[in-house]
Amino acid sequence: MKQQIIVSGMGGQGALFLTRIIAQAGIEMGLETLTSETHGMAQRGGSVISTIKVGKFKSPLVRSRQADVGIFLHPDNLPVHGHLLRPGVRPLVNTPKPGEWFNLDATARATALGSPVFANLVLLGFGVAKQLLFCGPEAVEKTIAAISGEKFARPNLEAFRHGLEAS
Repeated sequence: MKQQIIVSGMGGQGALFLTRIIAQAGIEMGLETLTSETHGMAQRGGSVISTIKVGKFKSPLVRSRQADVGIFLHPDNLPVHGHLLRPGVRPLVNTPKPGEWFNLDATARATALGSPVFANLVLLGFGVAKQLLFCGPEAVEKTIAAISGEKFARPNLEAFRHGLEAS
């Protein structure tokens, strides 16, 4: 199993938390896992990108046209980081607008659950349901429960499961 994944969003959307969940799920499954992140002006709402490589790789960075999966928490990041996707890969995009991607208005769904902050987990659930990632729902749920902390585990799992049901 080898998979190269990019997670792209704006500061405050939980791209790094999502990266941690995906990477930890890989580790818990016994898979070699590497990550890297670039967040520069993220605290001011700027662009965030992180990469996850699952399998035997020597470097955590994903080169242009090499990513197997792209998770875009903000549609404006697709033109910025879309070049990292392999030709033919349909990214997962948080948007109500259909296009050459898997789309889900994760922000609207998360807001209906009580907070737009859960959009990252809703989108992750949607992607797992579409079988875009190396891991299944059980591995992700176990990881969310383990790293969310007692206060946030239940709402985080609810958001993830809401995304699973959205497909």
